[in-house]
Amino acid sequence: MFDRFLKSKPQPTAEPTPAASTSATATAAGDTATVRRIVAKLEALPPDQARLLAAAAYTLARAANADLQISDEETAAIERELMARGVVDEATAVLVTEMAKLQAKTVGGTEDYVVTREFKAISTPELRLRVLRACFAIGAANGTISAEETAVLNQIAEELDIEDDVLNEIRAEYHEQLSSVQAIRRVTGSV
Repeated sequence: MFDRFLKSKPQPTAEPTPAASTSATATAAGDTATVRRIVAKLEALPPDQARLLAAAAYTLARAANADLQISDEETAAIERELMARGVVDEATAVLVTEMAKLQAKTVGGTEDYVVTREFKAISTPELRLRVLRACFAIGAANGTISAEETAVLNQIAEELDIEDDVLNEIRAEYHEQLSSVQAIRRVTGSV
């Protein structure tokens, strides 16, 4: 489903599979109904808005997956960023985050550049800046922005055509979370 929002051509849908069990619990039925309501909400979005949401969410998940792990803190940060400014409600943010995480983990290497460039093409400069700031916040969610995360953040900034001076301003906001700064502080004893 997530791919449908990112691709310009409609994708064929797979044939539905029979239910695994007719004795599903009420909780499972409720979860399924909840997921269906969220999916309906996403599908009800104008196609341009859905594409923008999908591309932004994937870019955030890409930043979180820079070190090939997406922590609970990073997941919560992605959800918060998607809910910021009332873009989506919490249930939708959770679903979109999980979909983006799955895509970033499974097709990340081949899709990273393509999706980020797509996001650049359909977003405003202000939104690109907000997403880059959100990527930094997600990288810092566990208290440290690793070297791998820094490299991916730099790559995302380059792909979004963020000027170096603007990138440096954002990076300065997260100076104390950079793993290289933290390592120097540990070595010099100036924690």
